[in-house]
Amino acid sequence: MKNSVLRTVLTVLASAVMLSTSACAGPDESTQTLTVGFVVDPSWAQVPVADRAGYFSRHGITVKVVNFPSGVEALQALAARQVDVTTAADVPTAATLTRSASLRIVADGSRWAGSRIVAWRGTGIATVNDLAGRRIGTPLGTSAAYFAADTLSHNRINATLVQVAPQAMVTAATQRNVDAVSIFQPYQAQVVAALGDDAVVLGGGSYTQHSLYLATDTAVAKKSPALSSFFAALKDASADLEAQSPDAVAAVSAATQLGPALLTTVLSEFDFTVRQPQADLAATLTTLGRWEKDQGAIGPTTQLPDYATLTDNSFVKP
Repeated sequence: MKNSVLRTVLTVLASAVMLSTSACAGPDESTQTLTVGFVVDPSWAQVPVADRAGYFSRHGITVKVVNFPSGVEALQALAARQVDVTTAADVPTAATLTRSASLRIVADGSRWAGSRIVAWRGTGIATVNDLAGRRIGTPLGTSAAYFAADTLSHNRINATLVQVAPQAMVTAATQRNVDAVSIFQPYQAQVVAALGDDAVVLGGGSYTQHSLYLATDTAVAKKSPALSSFFAALKDASADLEAQSPDAVAAVSAATQLGPALLTTVLSEFDFTVRQPQADLAATLTTLGRWEKDQGAIGPTTQLPDYATLTDNSFVKP
């Protein structure tokens, strides 16, 4: 399993699309250059918006962006110090910080309460209760899997979560390989669009995804001014996203391959205010870490860290 994960990370890194410049083997040593892992998801839409609008150069930094399909792979690259900063949701972050305590959460990029379970109407699923005994495809160990598990637990329903990679989600849903899927954006919107009128969209649970930015301890120590400039640029981009300016929508559309019309609806679901990690985030990560221990993603004897000590509020200005 570990070898499979490593091969996936290396493959992603080898074929990653660079938004700002050509691919490189690792972080640039320049104190004004950041190599940033970007999960291709509207949750971190500030990155492509800032890149397209020239906000990074306006704030005096060069940003090299490497794309990843999920936070699991992005965090693997960060722990291996192949990037300086990465985006990742709260669920994989909670697990990674039990193994890589030198990483730091440096910003809470957005909040999203739009997670849904999507089913094909032909399966006979019309309500959350109809998920009983069914197979739900999701990338295990991610925020999408937690949302599905939380929804099932909240409604006292037993169902089976099945591993499906994000990029295979539309195929799994349309070819009926599973009964339903739970996936983050942009794949959730793509599944709904692919199923069309046959899509059954189910809410439930109480989970709000925190879309985080993490950095290595090396970047924190040696590239502090660049990190501050990076988040200043992201705050400029957030203002464009809140206004849904045509250029901002076009930038996210190009990055995620979601059509502008569909993307306009998706973006309205997010709070894109870039902010310092708040005190309640540590409690959320502890809850998620306990869930991952129950799922076997974290060893049963692993001591969860004090997540509050693994945050750094130095770089996002109030």
